[in-house]
Amino acid sequence: MDELEEIRRRKLMELQAQRQRELEELQRQQEMQKQIEMQKKAILRAILEPEAKERLSRLKLAHPEIAESVENQLIMLAQSGRLNQRISDEMLVEILRRVAPKKRETKIIRK
Repeated sequence: MDELEEIRRRKLMELQAQRQRELEELQRQQEMQKQIEMQKKAILRAILEPEAKERLSRLKLAHPEIAESVENQLIMLAQSGRLNQRISDEMLVEILRRVAPKKRETKIIRK
């Protein structure tokens, strides 16, 4: 009976250790994701004029997949040195017109 208890105790300890490792890995991944998001926000702040940044934020609420795609494309352009100026609201509207799905009508309103 003692041997069975010892086996159970060891197995429980192994499971607890494995769970702890999984939690630590999850925390590392979450921290890395947070850092990536902070870097993305910093780059977008640098390359977008305030009005364009605001428009992209609003778009993210309604169409997160489109906004994410545009953000990633703009960040890649900025990192590769292919952006010569900050993106204005008018430029962003034009970019959005080009990437918006053709299936449905997307209305982009100017302020």
